[in-house]
Amino acid sequence: MAWARIKTADGHIVTGLLRGDRLQPMAGLGSDQTQGAPIPMQGASLLAPCAPGKFVGLWNNFHAAAARNRWAIPTHPLYFLKPASSVTGDGATVALPQSAGRVVFEGELGIVIGARCRNASAAEAEAAILGYTCINDLTSLDILTADPAFPQWTRAKGFDGFGVIGPVIATGLDWRDLTIRTLVNGRERQSYPAADMILSPPEIVRLLSCDMTLEPGDVIAVGTSIGSRPVKAGDVVSVQIDGIGSATVTMQDTAE
Repeated sequence: MAWARIKTADGHIVTGLLRGDRLQPMAGLGSDQTQGAPIPMQGASLLAPCAPGKFVGLWNNFHAAAARNRWAIPTHPLYFLKPASSVTGDGATVALPQSAGRVVFEGELGIVIGARCRNASAAEAEAAILGYTCINDLTSLDILTADPAFPQWTRAKGFDGFGVIGPVIATGLDWRDLTIRTLVNGRERQSYPAADMILSPPEIVRLLSCDMTLEPGDVIAVGTSIGSRPVKAGDVVSVQIDGIGSATVTMQDTAE
């Protein structure tokens, strides 16, 4: 199944299940209760598939990147938080603030939480995962490293539009079978297997639930691997995962 969130032609925001060229409205994200008649997708715009209360991003969670950079292997997620205002969806235009300097794309797999969990067991953590989505965790490298006394993770990753999620939340996937690809202007720049993760999705959810209560709709970006590069105005950046789809945005100067 594929969960999506749309804005209808008359301005209503609806969450539901995509079935062909229609969206079946549901009572809520992950609910099994329908709510009204199917809505034709024609004339509707696709939004980020959820509105996360928490958008958690991981750093250093792939063996290949850790080996290349000689980073120690973590035993607990190394994470930061992106603000809700950073969230955007497939088809959006993302402004590059002048203050951001060099900005890089980071194509990632995203976990979407479907059930509230706190201090979860391994089984509870796995059951709490509703599905998976594509993430582009855009990051200002200049801001991140500007102050040698304090890496500015939140500011570097928190600009409006710097948290691309979409196009849908796919359920029933085995994360081990997935490959994350990032294309810039149609040219492949990243391609790496999710199976290279250091901490698996259920482990990530279990460990994070010991630090904070995870709620339905929360999103966890599992980190990126090698291949991230700077982007510039005019670039079309697409994160693609078979079984989920493509989250594509166009970069734009703030002056445009």
